[in-house]
Amino acid sequence: MPALYLVVCSALVALIAYRTYGAFLAAKVATLDDLRRTPAHTLRDGRDYVPTHPLVLFGHHFAAIAGAGPLIGPVLAAQFGFLPGFLWLLLGSVLAGGVHDFVILTASVRSGGRSLANIAREQVSRVTGTATAIVFVMTVALAAMALVVVNSLKQSAWGVFSILCTIPIALAMGIWSYKVRPGTIRASTAFGVVMLLAAVAAGAWVQHSAWARFLTSPDKTIGAGLMAYGFVAAVLPVWLLLAPRDYLSSFMKIGAVALLAVGVILVNPRLQMPAFTAFTRGGGPVFPGTLFPYVFITIACGAISGFHSLIASGTTPKMIDRERHILPISYGAMLVEGFVGVVALVAACALHPADYFAINAKPEVFAKLGMAVQSLPALEAQVGEHLAGRPGGAVSLAVGMAQIFSSLPFLRGLMSFWYHFAIMFEAMFVLTLIDAGTRVTRYMLQEVGGMAFPPLRAWKGLAPAALFSALAVAGWGYFVWTGTVSTIWPMLGVSNQLLAAFALAIGTSVLINMGRARYAWVTLAPLAFMCVNTLTAGWMNLGVNYLRPQLAAGAPGLWAAFRLAPVTAKVQCLITVVVMALLVVVVVDSLVRWSRAFARRRAAGAGAAPEAAAAS
Repeated sequence: MPALYLVVCSALVALIAYRTYGAFLAAKVATLDDLRRTPAHTLRDGRDYVPTHPLVLFGHHFAAIAGAGPLIGPVLAAQFGFLPGFLWLLLGSVLAGGVHDFVILTASVRSGGRSLANIAREQVSRVTGTATAIVFVMTVALAAMALVVVNSLKQSAWGVFSILCTIPIALAMGIWSYKVRPGTIRASTAFGVVMLLAAVAAGAWVQHSAWARFLTSPDKTIGAGLMAYGFVAAVLPVWLLLAPRDYLSSFMKIGAVALLAVGVILVNPRLQMPAFTAFTRGGGPVFPGTLFPYVFITIACGAISGFHSLIASGTTPKMIDRERHILPISYGAMLVEGFVGVVALVAACALHPADYFAINAKPEVFAKLGMAVQSLPALEAQVGEHLAGRPGGAVSLAVGMAQIFSSLPFLRGLMSFWYHFAIMFEAMFVLTLIDAGTRVTRYMLQEVGGMAFPPLRAWKGLAPAALFSALAVAGWGYFVWTGTVSTIWPMLGVSNQLLAAFALAIGTSVLINMGRARYAWVTLAPLAFMCVNTLTAGWMNLGVNYLRPQLAAGAPGLWAAFRLAPVTAKVQCLITVVVMALLVVVVVDSLVRWSRAFARRRAAGAGAAPEAAAAS
C-alpha cells in the first residue's frame, strides 16, 4: 500500500476530530468560559503560576508529553503489521488520549492547578487519593527516558552541541518575552528558530571537527549533565528556561515531522511491511506477546498515555491564560502526537521486513527467522554505521526517516547526514520530557508530602523548589547512574496505561461532580477499554516478560516461577501486581461514589416532583 494514504488519512481525521469532537468537548462537556479566572492569574507567583501565551504553552505542553513514546512505540508495534498500529493511533488519539488529556487539564485548572492525587482526594475520596498518590513512582520512568538520551548522544558530538545550544537560546527568549518586551513572542520566536537552525547546521560541522572529541563524552558524563540540567530547569522560574526551551524544541519536533510527512507525500514509498504479520499470535522477534493486548501497550503515548495526566495536572494548568486555551493545548496536542505516531509507523514500515527485523531483533533471534536481509548492507554503507542487531526502535526509525529524506530530489546523497539528524531529533524529543517531568515530580513530592505533613503545602519559594527538585533528580538519576533502569523498562508500558485508567476514572468523577453526568460516557468508554486491556496485559506480563525464563525452564506455575526468579524479576512482578490492585481499588471506589451521586440525584428529582404537583 502507498504510504501516502496513511499520512493523508491521519491528517484529515485529526482536523475533522478537532473541529467536531473537540468542539463538543469544549462547549458541551466542559463548558469552557474565559470569564473564569485561571490559577495562572489567581495564584500568580512569577515562578510556577505564570500566564503564558497559548503558542508558547502549546509548545511546552507538546514537547513535555511527546517523549519517546510516539516515535518508538509505533515503530516497535510494526512487528504486528502496519494496520493494527495505524487504526489504534487514529482511534486512540481521538477518542481516548485526547479526552483523557482534556478532562484532566480542565479539572486541574478548575482546582487551582492541583496534581492528580489531590484532584482524586477532592473529587472521589481519600481512598482513591491515597491510592493514586503513589503513582508518582511512574516518574521513575524519567530514568528510562534519560537513558535513551544518554545512549543516543554518547557518540554524537553533533547532538550534544545542538542540544547544549538550545539552553542559552531559550534563556535569551525567556528574558526578552517576559522582561524586555512582555507579551510579545514574534521577535523571540524568529530569533530562536534562526539560532536553532544555525546550531543544528553548526553541529554537523562540529561532528567532523577537532571539537568532536570534547563533546563525545562517556555515559556517566552525559548522565551527570542531564541531572544538572533537570535540576536547574525545575528550580528556575518556568518562564525563564523550561517554557521557552520546550517551545523552541517543538519547532524542531513539529518541523521535522512535517518535513517527513511532506517527504512521504512526495516520495510516496510503498509500505513493505504487510497489514498483518505472522507474529500477531505471539512469538515476535522484537518482543514477545500477542496482538491483543500488546499492540495497545506498545503504541502507548501515540494514542493514550498516563504520563500526560501528570503534565496536565502539573506544569501546564499553572500557565493557562484563558480557559478556552485548554482545547488546543490538550486535545490539539494529543492529535498532533497521534499524527507523529503515524508518520513514525510509516517510516518504519517503508523498510523491507527483513531489514526491519534484522535491526530490531538480536542477531541470534533474527537468525532463527529464516529471513535474508535486502537493503541493509547498502544502508549501512550509506549511513557509515553498523545497524544490524540494534533493538529498541530508535535506529530503525532513524534509518527509515533518512531513507525518505534522502529520496527527495533536492536532498539526494545525504543519507548519513539525515540519519545522524534523526538520531539527534529523537534525543531532543526525549530530553524535553526530562525537564518538565522533573518539575512535575517536584510538585508531586511536595503535595504527597503535604498529605502527611500539612505545613509542606504552604511552603513556598526557592528553598522548597531546590529541595524537592534535588529529591526528584536523585530518584531518577540514581537509576541512570547505576544503569539498573533496564529492570523497570518492561513495566513502563503497562504502568503508563494503568495510570491513564486511573486518570479516566478520576475524570469521570469530575464530570459527574460538575453536573455533566449525561456526558460521562466520553470518559467511561475509554476507561472500560483501558481496564480490560491493561489488566490483561499486566497479568500476561508476568509470564511473557518477567517470569518467562523460569517457566521455560519447567516451573509448574507463576508462583513457582516467582520463587525461582532473581530479585529484579520479583520486583517487577510485585510492582505490577500492586499497581493493578490499586487500579481495581480506584475503579471500585469510584463506582460506589458514582452510584451514590446518582441515587442522590434521583431522590432530589423525586422530591421536587410532588412539590411541583402541589404548586400546580
